[in-house]
Amino acid sequence: MAQNQLKKLLGVGFGVAVTIGGTIGTGILRKPGPIAQDIGNPVLIIAVWLIVGVYALAGSLSVMELGTMLPKAGGWYVYARRAFGNYAGFIIGISSWLGSVSAMAFGAAVMSEYISLMAPSMVDYQKIIAISILAAFVAFHSIGVRLASRAQEVMSVLKGVGLLVFVVVCFVVKPDQPVAASAETIRPLAEGGVWLGVLAALQAVFYTYDGWHTAAYFTEEDVDPSRNLPRSMISGVLLIIGIYVLVNLALLYVLPVSALAGTKLPAADAVQVLFGPGSAQVVTFLLMISIMGIINAQIMFNPRVIFAMGRDGLFFRFVTQVNSGGTPLNATLLTAGASILMILTNTYSKLSDIATFFFVLCYASAFAALIRLRQTEPELDRPVRAWGYPFSTWTLLLASLAFLFGVVIGDFSSSMYALGFIAVSYPVYLFIKK
Repeated sequence: MAQNQLKKLLGVGFGVAVTIGGTIGTGILRKPGPIAQDIGNPVLIIAVWLIVGVYALAGSLSVMELGTMLPKAGGWYVYARRAFGNYAGFIIGISSWLGSVSAMAFGAAVMSEYISLMAPSMVDYQKIIAISILAAFVAFHSIGVRLASRAQEVMSVLKGVGLLVFVVVCFVVKPDQPVAASAETIRPLAEGGVWLGVLAALQAVFYTYDGWHTAAYFTEEDVDPSRNLPRSMISGVLLIIGIYVLVNLALLYVLPVSALAGTKLPAADAVQVLFGPGSAQVVTFLLMISIMGIINAQIMFNPRVIFAMGRDGLFFRFVTQVNSGGTPLNATLLTAGASILMILTNTYSKLSDIATFFFVLCYASAFAALIRLRQTEPELDRPVRAWGYPFSTWTLLLASLAFLFGVVIGDFSSSMYALGFIAVSYPVYLFIKK
């Protein structure tokens, strides 16, 4: 096996697991509160989760064509480079990598916070805990892809089962006393208007759904990508939509909208309403499993971006080395090292604020790449074709661009950092090429 060649070890089970594991994190257990505060209407709350879910499902139907047509590691980077050239690929690849690096640092930091909640004596060592978590994942992944993929499957099953048990409990167990309702915590209907609230909620839900495309990063390692990628993406996204909608319905069943709007961790509050004080530790444990699953997925797919870039001469060559277990170890070490640097400098929080900009930019680039490659390379073998093309892909592209504009308007200062990165990227690109 060549030192810069990934191994074909993965199948549809891993594809579904990494889609779920790379998407479902802490967002579904934390975001419903702020979203209820922004919208204040149960029907609109469910509608927002469904709208973004349909976007992810339609997006997966387009990305499946790209992933089976270009079965290479690297995801968005591969498609942008093939359609628009090296510099466009470099921008998209680095944007994707930085966004996920900051998300991984944020996840490790949040997990350290939850550990300190369960063990208060560790509260002064949160940075050390977060760094140790990432170091442990690197050591685990250095063993090989086969073990890492099995771990992803187990963690995704635990995560999905845990959330479904939470839903069942919410609908079956009756609280001793109903939760009092108050309209004071519902913000936009009285202030900026419902549409500004919907825009803010869409941004939060977009971030929560990010990861629906994760299986596409592993097509080079899939034993049969033309068959397995469509099954993985469609099954995974449908399961995610179902879990997200059911969790929101369960929360709204237990907590009035006003109570939901006033909480930072609604799942814990719902469990406490049903079982009393102290029971929220169950949700904390579920959150920790959820974070472990998403970090495991991120530390698998994100190094493959710079691995692919290094192989194409758009990143440092040392990241292309693959160990005997099939892990691009140097790329994994560099990715984890960048996350650790963000933890040490407390920059991950700011970078995670602009991660949504990077993520939606990558979505838009993929849809644009599909349109471009249909025009410039119609002879390419396409085992799977995008459903509803060109209408579906153009709609997704325009929706992504519109949402990208909304992200800039809604969080102008953070978006300026992202635009500033793009502005200075060309000299960096030239330097790395040399």
